[in-house]
Amino acid sequence: MTLCAAENETSADPGAAGRPYAPAFTIAADGSYAARLALADAAGAAGADDGNGAGGAGGTGEGAWFVERWTLDGPEPYAVPLPLGQPEEPDSEVLPLADGRVLIRRRVADRHAVSLLYPTGPGTGELPLGTVACAELRLLPPTPDGTCAYALSAGAYSTSVWRVAGGAFGPERVARVPGRCSGGVWLDRAGRMLALDREMPGGGPVKAVAVDLERGGEVSPLLQIAPESNDRLLLADPGSGLLLIRSDAPGHDRLGWGVLGSCLPVRFPECLRLPDAAVTPFAVQPGQMLMPENSAVALRVDGASGGWIGVWRPAGRRLHPFAAPEGWQAGRGVWTRDGLLRLPYADGDTACGVALLRAPADDGPAARQLVTARGASGTEGSAAAAPLPVCKPVPLGQAPLTGRALPG
Repeated sequence: MTLCAAENETSADPGAAGRPYAPAFTIAADGSYAARLALADAAGAAGADDGNGAGGAGGTGEGAWFVERWTLDGPEPYAVPLPLGQPEEPDSEVLPLADGRVLIRRRVADRHAVSLLYPTGPGTGELPLGTVACAELRLLPPTPDGTCAYALSAGAYSTSVWRVAGGAFGPERVARVPGRCSGGVWLDRAGRMLALDREMPGGGPVKAVAVDLERGGEVSPLLQIAPESNDRLLLADPGSGLLLIRSDAPGHDRLGWGVLGSCLPVRFPECLRLPDAAVTPFAVQPGQMLMPENSAVALRVDGASGGWIGVWRPAGRRLHPFAAPEGWQAGRGVWTRDGLLRLPYADGDTACGVALLRAPADDGPAARQLVTARGASGTEGSAAAAPLPVCKPVPLGQAPLTGRALPG
């Protein structure tokens, strides 16, 4: 199962200053459904997307936002609009469930209201689930089984984890974690173990911890690379245990990888260190149970000259560049077990599409070609070839998920 990165909150793209507000596009963990806020023009028709969630009305931000569900696992992708009697606010969040319903979180005065939306013939049905009274509430990435939804409410001294869908009595707090937490990555297929990036009250480094939601929010250390380093977890594959990490333990902020429970240290490949570019992993190939280092990892690369997609394997030590499809929902995608990366996009000609990218072999020339759901795109990869990496080992303590206390 492929898990999305923690950057699931609604935000504009990096370097997109001056662009219209761009709500996030969220894909279910199994890649079956996706959901987003789409922009309709003044006449009520869905506007064309610019690839970042903003579109329509000439890209000016005019018009009305509405929820749109994408079906991605059928023979051909298609979108279903889920409008209601009034438009949605652009700071609302959406998340698809495994049964095809879409959860939406809206801010209502000093509360956050949560509802489920679903198609009902020509209209849209809505099932209110309740409200959460807090200053800020952010949906966590979809759970691996897709039956529940969780949200994070961070305060100055503690952070609450709320189950906002899938419970018996509406939103309920399932854990209170000391410290201010961010991020959010699922570590197992059952949706029980949640990794959060935590900063303790009074300051200090940020450390990723594991929270057991079935044991009242019991907290265990997860990443302790160096005593004063900031160690954040970006992605995890629960099948192979492959972890993608961001840490300043090497002396400055770097991307690294490790394996949960392994005795080997975290490694920081040089090929993932690009000058003047932000590199963010967004999908890990599942199914590599015995050889996590062979898992293909998809990365979003944003630089001054534009953005592109990188594909990398820990064992291969090469970063393969690919041009992103026009209208790509940037930073979103899902790997299949056989190494096919599915990239959702919407452009002026296609309201809902999926481009397919085959992971290249590391021991031969990369076949840099994107294939859309309707045929070859002829898109060639851009960016210079990266040199072979020199991995700098950094000690990584064992990371059991229970039975260890964090230092004060």
